[in-house]
Amino acid sequence: MGSKPQSNKEASMWPKGFGVKLETITPFLGKYRPFVGRCCQTCTPKSWEALFHKNIAALGFHNVILVTEENTRYRGWLVRRLCYFLCAMDWKITLTPDAWEKVLGSKWIQEILSGRAPGGAGEGPKPSSLRRDVQHTLGQIQASIYPFLLRIFNWAFLKFLNCIFLNVQLHQGQLAMVRQAAQAKDTPLIFLSAHKSCLDGLLLPFLLLSQGLGVLRVAWEPQSYSPALRALLRHLGGLFMPPEANLFLDNPKGILSRAVLSAAVEQLLASKQPLLIFLEDRPGAVGPRLSSHGQAWLGLVLQAFREGAIPDAALVPVGIGYDLAPDVQHTGPRASSSHLGLWWGALAVFRGLRGHRGCARIDFAQPFSLQEYSVNTWSRGRSRGQSLEQLLLQTVLGHWSVLPDCEKQQEWTPASGPLLALDEEDQLLVSRLSRHVLSASIACSAVMATAVMAALLLHRHREGVFLSRLLENFSWLTEETLLRGFDVGFSGQLQDLVMHGLCLLHGSLSLWLLPQGDVLVLPRAGPTLAQLAYHSAALLPVFLCEAVGGKSCGTGLGRERDQFQGDFPVNILGAALPPPFLSCAVRALLAGRVPPEGPWELQGVELLSQRELHRQTLLLLHLLPQDLLLLQPCQSSYFYCQEVLDRLIQCGLLIAEEAPGTRLTCDSGNWRFGEKMLWRSMEDFSDSDSDYEDGTDSRCFKRQVTHSNCTSSC
Repeated sequence: MGSKPQSNKEASMWPKGFGVKLETITPFLGKYRPFVGRCCQTCTPKSWEALFHKNIAALGFHNVILVTEENTRYRGWLVRRLCYFLCAMDWKITLTPDAWEKVLGSKWIQEILSGRAPGGAGEGPKPSSLRRDVQHTLGQIQASIYPFLLRIFNWAFLKFLNCIFLNVQLHQGQLAMVRQAAQAKDTPLIFLSAHKSCLDGLLLPFLLLSQGLGVLRVAWEPQSYSPALRALLRHLGGLFMPPEANLFLDNPKGILSRAVLSAAVEQLLASKQPLLIFLEDRPGAVGPRLSSHGQAWLGLVLQAFREGAIPDAALVPVGIGYDLAPDVQHTGPRASSSHLGLWWGALAVFRGLRGHRGCARIDFAQPFSLQEYSVNTWSRGRSRGQSLEQLLLQTVLGHWSVLPDCEKQQEWTPASGPLLALDEEDQLLVSRLSRHVLSASIACSAVMATAVMAALLLHRHREGVFLSRLLENFSWLTEETLLRGFDVGFSGQLQDLVMHGLCLLHGSLSLWLLPQGDVLVLPRAGPTLAQLAYHSAALLPVFLCEAVGGKSCGTGLGRERDQFQGDFPVNILGAALPPPFLSCAVRALLAGRVPPEGPWELQGVELLSQRELHRQTLLLLHLLPQDLLLLQPCQSSYFYCQEVLDRLIQCGLLIAEEAPGTRLTCDSGNWRFGEKMLWRSMEDFSDSDSDYEDGTDSRCFKRQVTHSNCTSSC
């Protein structure tokens, strides 16, 4: 067809006569928007009832970067032109003086100065030399905050945000919960956030300062920033862990650094200064999703609570969503050894000013009590765990008579210096709490328009799609996201939303105007696909159950591709994992059920028992990274397997069938009960008929096999 690439100006001229009805997308199903971010009712039942009332969900959103003369104490023509500066000058900044004297007087430092601690004054240097070392280490952790510098920086940052974002939305009800938690006596706020961009550490302190919640202290990762940038961030309220804190436990320098760090954190929390910790690793980092650096800071907070420095702490999971972050490098993972400096910051600012403006969304989950969580966690007890090799040994040897005891899996904690200084129980508590909070942060993060657009183009229409059909698929995927209890960060006319997503992803797409009046959207091959993969990863938590269930049952599940696209969740999971890891895991799980002849993708058992599906799902759960699955520690693995199975049945991927040689379900003949009732070790609240082992084995499901050459047309 004679056509040519469409320019940006031509792309703004939408062709008419698509044959579809353009609709308005609302970010909720029903009368009110679903409220996301409730805390766990199992681990923190009192917090679940304390800070939430039914009117919170009905409150609207607030654009925090929209500042007018109404936000100042003055009125007039000149105020309307200087409202940003006047508003920044009115923000309340409360600082705590004499931090050095309080740190020096803490018991950690006094034990070292008196020689009672290993590596103290009695074993080596004089007390005067140790005081200088303590002061030097404290200077590596924090510095004095200059209020005028902080106001000038936030004024410039406010103008920068208005240049790169259309809006930065914050839910008024979530902010009300945080304000109520901040009013508690002697209870500091600990914000535990996901990490989407290096801009997060600047955006969240600006947001809290502008809303009157004080100066937020940010725990930055020192390996990622240059010395000049670290010095600037310290004067803006940043905290950095000294490199000597990761040394061995018996190293004198490591002992001194960890003592100063513990004393500084206790002094900070005792003065009720809010603290921000990133539990998710930085964007582009290679390795686990859960940050060992964030867990180390969380361990310091737990240590301060154990030592009695604070009676309690309010933990606030934070979710962040960007249409397009100005600093994230999508062309490939950034090297972990690279340092970000002032020149990099200037380049990111210049790049953000030149690009298209997107939207941002900040979500605060319901705060919960650290004391309540720690008490309820240990009240349930802890059994000795088994290693992954022990759990999967029976499957490897072919002994599949008994399901693996998944509730006794051995938990892994990162080997970090500050964490190793804690006892074993506190290390395990930090690991469980980190996974719990990270799951809550990801669950309350809004799905942006670029994520929906990138997922459709990368995992469903890799060969291209007409714009008229892309409009329908965008509306379909938005509805599927809302049906699964996740929120979206956009609303408005469908035509405008699709155009907004295409403009932000223009570097990875090619638009062709066809003679029929339609537009063909083609993803560009090559490194630009990494940008689409980065954005589409935001939909992985939405379809995680379908992805795990699809892989455990075999690939190629699904109804018609036009209705659900059965491979869509599986493709998202495959994009989030290294290809060799996922292919080996799936092939190992399917090896026992695949006949030796023919391609393994097209083989499989037509009837699958519920026990077999549970076993395959459980084994796949242990092969996949725990921080990727976002499985909360308080949630039973058997309950999660049943949730996966219910989700597959609800979506039509599995069809219930009668097992061969069994009595029909409608048979009213006499049944003989077993000698004893076998209760499940899962959170099953279904009818009593399903509590028998015989009934479980007789439940079978049928899957539909779709050939690999079935592709969706444009």
